[in-house]
Amino acid sequence: MFSKLFFKRREAEESQRAQNFLRVLCVNLFSLCVFSLFSSARPAHDFHVSVTQMVYNQKERTFEISIRVFTDDLEKALTQAAGTKVNLLPNDKNDPLIEKYVRSCFAYVSPQKQPKPFQYIGHEIEADANWIYLEMPYTEPFRGGMLKQAVLMELFDDQVNMVNINYQDQKKTVVFRKSQPVQDISI
Repeated sequence: MFSKLFFKRREAEESQRAQNFLRVLCVNLFSLCVFSLFSSARPAHDFHVSVTQMVYNQKERTFEISIRVFTDDLEKALTQAAGTKVNLLPNDKNDPLIEKYVRSCFAYVSPQKQPKPFQYIGHEIEADANWIYLEMPYTEPFRGGMLKQAVLMELFDDQVNMVNINYQDQKKTVVFRKSQPVQDISI
């Protein structure tokens, strides 16, 4: 009896995660289409953009964060940071370098001026993009704070980092540029 209840609960949790993943995927695909439209008259990858999803998982009381960047741009940033040529390949050993880079570019400070730690989960390559996964515990109600999203801004003056925040039923999108790598966010 216990095992049936356990598996039913687990199936429900997996179904909810799948629905959240599909929502995030749809937003990312829409964002990619919009950016593609703006750049259709130019050669491929003549723009510099990242898309970050911050989705609150109420059950786990964490923000699940994914950052999508072009792989070639991330390789340039990591090469500059490491001082040696970096090639990102499936099953590579660059996680420590990626984690160090992300920690230098991404941060959140609560309204009480407390930096919120996050855990680097990993990364994966998908076509010409790289997904970087983070998890940030967040047990108190989300009231906003200061967010830094400066990924790739040291390389490209035209870098745009779009952050989509989903907290319970509330959604907000914030756009970061080189002139504004840190912004006050509220929902």
